[in-house]
Amino acid sequence: MLLTKHLFALRPSKSDWIFAIKTFFAGILALYIAFSLDLTYPVWSITTVFIIANPYAGMSASKSFFRVLGTSVGATVSILVTPLLIHTPWLFTLFLAVWVSGCLFVSLLDRTPRSYAFLLAGYTTVIISFTIINNVDTSSVFELALGRFIEICVGVVCSAIASLAILPMNFGPAVENQVSRIFKDTRNIFDKIFLDDDEVRTYNQSLNKITADIANLHTLAIHLSYERSKLKGMTRPVQEMLHQLSMLVANMVAMAEKIKQLDQINPLYRQQLPDIHAHIVTFLKSPEIQTSPELNILPDNFEQDFKRLFSHTTEEQQILVAGLKMDIRHFIQNFHAISLMWKRIQAGNFSLPEILLPLRVKSPHLHRDYAMATRGSISAFIVVMLSGAIWISSGWYSGYMMAEMAAVTACILTSMDNPVPALKMFMRGNIYAAIIVFIYLFGVLPQVTEYWQLAVVLAPAFIGCLLLYPHPPLTALGVPMMIGLTMGLGFHNHYQANLVSYFDASMAMIFGPAISIWVMRVVRSISPDMSAQRLLASHYKAVRKTLYIPYGEHFRIHLRAMLDRIGVLNSKSVQSPTLKNKINLAIIECSAIVDLARIQELIVLLPKNHAIVLNLEELTILMDDYLRAKEYKQDFEAYQIKLIEKIQQLNLATDAVQDLNISERLQISLINIRNSLCHVDQPNQMAS
Repeated sequence: MLLTKHLFALRPSKSDWIFAIKTFFAGILALYIAFSLDLTYPVWSITTVFIIANPYAGMSASKSFFRVLGTSVGATVSILVTPLLIHTPWLFTLFLAVWVSGCLFVSLLDRTPRSYAFLLAGYTTVIISFTIINNVDTSSVFELALGRFIEICVGVVCSAIASLAILPMNFGPAVENQVSRIFKDTRNIFDKIFLDDDEVRTYNQSLNKITADIANLHTLAIHLSYERSKLKGMTRPVQEMLHQLSMLVANMVAMAEKIKQLDQINPLYRQQLPDIHAHIVTFLKSPEIQTSPELNILPDNFEQDFKRLFSHTTEEQQILVAGLKMDIRHFIQNFHAISLMWKRIQAGNFSLPEILLPLRVKSPHLHRDYAMATRGSISAFIVVMLSGAIWISSGWYSGYMMAEMAAVTACILTSMDNPVPALKMFMRGNIYAAIIVFIYLFGVLPQVTEYWQLAVVLAPAFIGCLLLYPHPPLTALGVPMMIGLTMGLGFHNHYQANLVSYFDASMAMIFGPAISIWVMRVVRSISPDMSAQRLLASHYKAVRKTLYIPYGEHFRIHLRAMLDRIGVLNSKSVQSPTLKNKINLAIIECSAIVDLARIQELIVLLPKNHAIVLNLEELTILMDDYLRAKEYKQDFEAYQIKLIEKIQQLNLATDAVQDLNISERLQISLINIRNSLCHVDQPNQMAS
């Protein structure tokens, strides 16, 4: 019903029609060239065009590059392995299952468009190898592998010609719009944190959305290297700017938490916040920063504003105000640094402001889900083995197509928590395509005698499917229908239509995904709630790890990975209110890890025999126990109580620290840990 609703609501725009028509033109051109070159399987040329099709030229080009790369690897493996194992079908199937599962495992860990190359290397080997086995009496291994590679390249070249030469739509402007929207959302949240009493209580939900946008944009930025917009080649600078923006999000969390804590003690201080906010906003809107040294400049009345704020706060609020002042200073510096980076990126400047240390995008700083990658690779292994066993045991002529489709569908959707609904839609698309193929094969194509006639009769069905591509709710139907149509029609230089072969091939196109659905449901599928629980466990483990990481580049990379994980967490459609609350609290917990590192720094600065040093070390052990209990879903309340009591003791013990700077910094960090990690609502509640 929902699909029907989206279909009836579809109103293709001008850009949709341009995309569909030029993609159809590229497919027809690829098929014509494949016919002219008398390639063995021209169908792969036109199918390649429709598989890599994307409204954005950069996305299409990057997918084309990685498809050629993956296909070349898969073809090479087929050429090397098939002659050795072709006479031992069970061993050959075992090798292919191991190869596909290994490639899929790496692909799932990559989390960038590069993963497509690993994906293709896996199932392309299966497609070429099984096709070779089915045609071993008429073709050589090298001939079929080389032919497949050429067929793919023809499709890729034609797709590139159409997407880059005919009214190209670049991804760069979309990136600019998304970055601008993130900047706007960030400024709005900053305004509300200072001026809206209600917003400061729920600000983390708004920031969670920003972390999800940053995580999504980071993986898409790689497409910028494959297009002609003014952001061409700016993948790494954009990703580095997103790193810094995620740090700004953590900084805003720390600010909001301090304001929330100040509100709980005595809200009268808020009378001074509008003036501070107005001066900061005016300063941020002033002429843009041009050089790195200017990043350290603060508003002229910054110190006077905070002196006035200090005079309107209670003694208990003094430490929190000092921490808020530090956080606002960092926010201003970070905001200007990010603005300068974005200005340089738009001007084609790759350089990073000298005041900032790059996180080096080659570092493994993004979240990687090894457990889900393992489950996905195991399910692919079982699918290939099971489909291969059915083919070997039954001797079904079209069984090779079933095994190929099973391998493909076992790989393409495994990044989802539960790929079963999407696989069902894939199979549904193949069923619809089989009906249309029957009409074409036995009703339309027998009347076609010229190539231009073929193009004309194919246009309605093909363009109709392509119009579904740009609309996410309908893409899951349009793509499998398009693949089913091209593969079902099985284009050759000579028309060959056989009713038995048609039903054979149609059944294979349906049974292959059915095998994947069954295996995925048993082995791979998990609910979004289960996925979120696993990510939360990884989050608590990462927080615990920061207890032992000194502040520096490695620490910042670790923090970036934590914020990226929160972005992934917020993409989950969880149903449990408890889980939703834990996800909302996760970003608050991230704001405290800088304080964990700061405590380790302060321990080094204090005299080794100082009594407070032993207490701080005991605090570290308690935090480790507390976070470990949360990670393993154990009873953490007892550890939480002990931890809060220890923080209370340390707050009193800071009076014995002679260095007032160290004492103040220590108190700020202890308060942040108490409220952000232990989630104490009232700063005084444990003292009583």
